[in-house]
Amino acid sequence: MPASTARARVVGSAPRLSIGQVLAHLNPEFPDLTPSKLRFLEEQGLVSPARTESGYRKFCAADVERLQLILSMQRDHYLPLKVIRSHLAEIDAGRTPSLPGASPSAPSMLSAVRRYSRDELLRESGANAGLLDDAIAASLVSPSEVYTDESLSVLRALVELQRSGIEPRHLRGFRGAAQRELGLIESALAPLARRKDSSSRAQVIERAHDIAGQLEVVRGSLIRSALARLAP
Repeated sequence: MPASTARARVVGSAPRLSIGQVLAHLNPEFPDLTPSKLRFLEEQGLVSPARTESGYRKFCAADVERLQLILSMQRDHYLPLKVIRSHLAEIDAGRTPSLPGASPSAPSMLSAVRRYSRDELLRESGANAGLLDDAIAASLVSPSEVYTDESLSVLRALVELQRSGIEPRHLRGFRGAAQRELGLIESALAPLARRKDSSSRAQVIERAHDIAGQLEVVRGSLIRSALARLAP
């Protein structure tokens, strides 16, 4: 049977989504996701959507879940594609690997990506509405109708910080620091960003995550060193 016919039959066997429909589904959680990014992930062998006889990409539910996993690993853990590819290969082989860099007891990224309403976010984090409003005002949490695990982690941290007398307003400088880091990343990637082809744009996103991860390492080291000097 010709490959195109086989792919077409697969497309017809279950509901499939176009690139536009996938973007509509994922953009609320991953606003930086673009068609070129999706194509780049396919070129890298991380996701393999079916094709119609006309060559259009069609994504099944499993493809969308896989994309959520990939994008979450990039955004939340700054993992490079080679590490993500190895992790996915373990999953494809029928194993259940731990998240790279996490302890064996850490929650698996294989669980479904959760979304929270405002009330659910407050309940899960233990925060009150005032703290969430203050976090939004300080640009520590982005206002949204639907929140993600990233927002939940930040709000839980703010609950603990509040117990030590640290309020969201005290952390307004964090947004400025993040913007300065973004400026460093944009400057480093400027030559690549000037290229207009879709592959280059996708590479910019990938490299930006890699650089952000390295900056996180340096920042964490500086903080640990400063804390060490506080010890008697």
